[in-house]
Amino acid sequence: MGTYHHLWSIAKKNAMAVVIGITISDRFVTFVSVTGESMHPTFTGTNSVWRGDFVLAERRCLEQYKFSHGDVVLFKCPSNHKELFVKRLIALPGEWIQLPGSLNVTKIPEGHCWVEGDNPARSWDSRAFGPIPLGLVQGRVTHIIWPPSKIGQVERKMPEGRISSD
Repeated sequence: MGTYHHLWSIAKKNAMAVVIGITISDRFVTFVSVTGESMHPTFTGTNSVWRGDFVLAERRCLEQYKFSHGDVVLFKCPSNHKELFVKRLIALPGEWIQLPGSLNVTKIPEGHCWVEGDNPARSWDSRAFGPIPLGLVQGRVTHIIWPPSKIGQVERKMPEGRISSD
């Protein structure tokens, strides 16, 4: 009888830890494996979930869409909402952006943003699918948490001379 109660106690504690962990993950932070080469050299992504970088994305920025130029964001793919992308935020709603290698200038509609990968030759991003709705953004990537040699804060950086607010 004592063993049964001991096992039941352990099971309840583990179930509570899982519920708390899911709540924290859903509301405050999430952990994601970066795959693909679109964010190289910022992240080392591979086609294997276990070989690329693992990153932490905070979700508090979603409360009032508090983003800055150069943030790295986690968002749902506009054409397949089951797929998550990690890209750099280049332009915010109402701003004008000059497309790379072109004289074309595009205004970002309200409620949208422009995202691009750090490795343009290997990135499927706003240059292909246009501005994305802010509602697809799932968080801001703030830290690399694996592998140990790369643990640290993600640098915010911005390409020069591409955006204008007029």
